[in-house]
Amino acid sequence: MNIILLPKKDSKASIWSGGLTYEYMIYPKTANYTNRDFVFRISSATIEEVPSEFTRFKSYYRYLVMLDNSLHIEVNKENKIYEKYEIMEFNSDDEVTSYTKGIDFNWMVSEKTGHHKLKIANSHQNYNAEIIIIFSLQTTVTKINEKPYYLEPYDLLVIENQKKENIKLHCSNECLAGILDF
Repeated sequence: MNIILLPKKDSKASIWSGGLTYEYMIYPKTANYTNRDFVFRISSATIEEVPSEFTRFKSYYRYLVMLDNSLHIEVNKENKIYEKYEIMEFNSDDEVTSYTKGIDFNWMVSEKTGHHKLKIANSHQNYNAEIIIIFSLQTTVTKINEKPYYLEPYDLLVIENQKKENIKLHCSNECLAGILDF
């Protein structure tokens, strides 16, 4: 098992058409965002332009969560509203226009990947997935098999668990918890 702590303050910013994006992790490490050859990518973005068109990615599934307010959005010409921390799931090739400024969490997963899911968690959870992600929404103590990790708001913890061992996880406050199996 390999545990990786990726603090928000260490993420690198780049420009997208609607603001800035901060990449936490691209997997595998040899993948390139521009080449669209990654299995998954985790980032947080600022939405500064209204309206703004989300970047489209063929063959990717996407989870998006607003971190600071609700999201007024149009997906394939259909109006939708997502509340703060409500998880939006969509095909990354969909036509998506945001009418809200704010900060989001974004997890893109290749459609070639097996099982994946994102949820809000703060109680004791047991996981045995190959990849487990924890994204802190506020200052949080996350225990992995009783070992504490201290996360500031918007820090990311990634557990690479190739042997699919059973992992006991607990967050002291609400976090985004994701699992992925290849």
